[in-house]
Amino acid sequence: MASRHSNLVANRRGLTFWGQWATSMLLVNLLLSGLIYNHVGSIPSGYRLLGILTILGSVPAYGMLQVYHKRHRLLSGLGRLLAGWALLLCGLLTIAFATETTQYYSREVLFSWAVLGLIVQFVSYVPLRMLTRMHSRSLRNERRSVIVGTGTLAKELAEKLSSPGRVPLAGLIATEKSVIDPESKLPVLGQLTDLREIIESGNIRRVYIALPLEEVARIEDIYIDLLDMSVDVVWTPDFGSMLLLNQSISEIEHMPAIYLNESPISSHPAALFAKSAMERTLALLAIIAFSPILIAVAIAVKRSSPGPVLFKQDRHGWNGEVIRVWKFRSMRVHDDSVVHQATRGDNRITRVGRFIRRTSIDELPQLFNVLFGEMALVGPRPHAVTHNIYYTDKISAYMARHRIKPGITGLAQITGHRGETETVDKMQQRVNQDLNYINHWSLWLDIKILIKTPFSLLSKNIY
Repeated sequence: MASRHSNLVANRRGLTFWGQWATSMLLVNLLLSGLIYNHVGSIPSGYRLLGILTILGSVPAYGMLQVYHKRHRLLSGLGRLLAGWALLLCGLLTIAFATETTQYYSREVLFSWAVLGLIVQFVSYVPLRMLTRMHSRSLRNERRSVIVGTGTLAKELAEKLSSPGRVPLAGLIATEKSVIDPESKLPVLGQLTDLREIIESGNIRRVYIALPLEEVARIEDIYIDLLDMSVDVVWTPDFGSMLLLNQSISEIEHMPAIYLNESPISSHPAALFAKSAMERTLALLAIIAFSPILIAVAIAVKRSSPGPVLFKQDRHGWNGEVIRVWKFRSMRVHDDSVVHQATRGDNRITRVGRFIRRTSIDELPQLFNVLFGEMALVGPRPHAVTHNIYYTDKISAYMARHRIKPGITGLAQITGHRGETETVDKMQQRVNQDLNYINHWSLWLDIKILIKTPFSLLSKNIY
């Protein structure tokens, strides 16, 4: 528990740092390029090296001073940014003197860059900070929560969660042993047997379990029952009478909370914002870069056999919502009322379709799904709705893979668990990789998966 909690905290801090750091380094390098180009009409190799050293040196300098930590107030954050920039410039100056290369740089350009670089970072710091906070508030307001329990512990938790800035609290869920306080300000929405219906009808996204220790046996049953639903389950145990030694537990206003099934992505809204911003930008750039291929393949598919260029299929997306996933049509038009996975030697696949499936070019239209916000570049691959219905009762926690947006590629794809899953065991292995990705997600993991994906396209399991 201590290790997992530490990882969650580290991920939250990392997202705030890397997002604003990337913006700052982009701006200061563009500024340096503009200044030197305006000065001499070109960008000499020495200044290109300076830009690279600035990027590399800024990581330890800004990280050591915790420049973009979310706990800092505006003035404190700007002060740390000033200190980090000064430390970085001192380091660069030391390298220049040590290598005796100061004569290769224009003092006028460097002075202007030092001053204007700080200004552009200040200017970008304020709106990015405001944007991140606004986005967090908007996501928080869209999510509703309920508390399982009506006793003293539940009442105390409800008071804490009712404070400004918390996720809206819909009400309480009673158990058979619950004693309902008539003076309670929150409504009792129903019994524990009605919990699933209440979650679906009330758009509930988080369930807090606040039961006394004598009802602890219920917690596992509730947790298992909710695994296939798109909700965070948080246990707030009553440890008031217990002596805990060397334990690490998350807190909600000084109340202990054990997070049972919350991923690093869903634990903090900034995580989703950073991932979505990065992936939509990359998707747009990829669409532009691959536009000749997209056009050529569209023509080839159209000429290969009668039918539409694109194949659109309903699949489960984020939080179990049904989305329409785009692919280049690789099969002849047929009755698809019953979904069958493609198999080796499948006679439904056209000649062009076999090539684009083998090279995964048929997946490229999903870049538009990413651009529209329905999918991610990296995440669990979306399965057909009929497949999900089939496997839900056969694989434990199968639907938990929909806790995040489905992806064009994912951890399962680069570890060899792609292609046909003709047995439940093979699908279980794929799901295990998807859940492993959710539990250990980071932006760096996404980047590694994107880098490794092209090398996985030669898999013999692709039909």
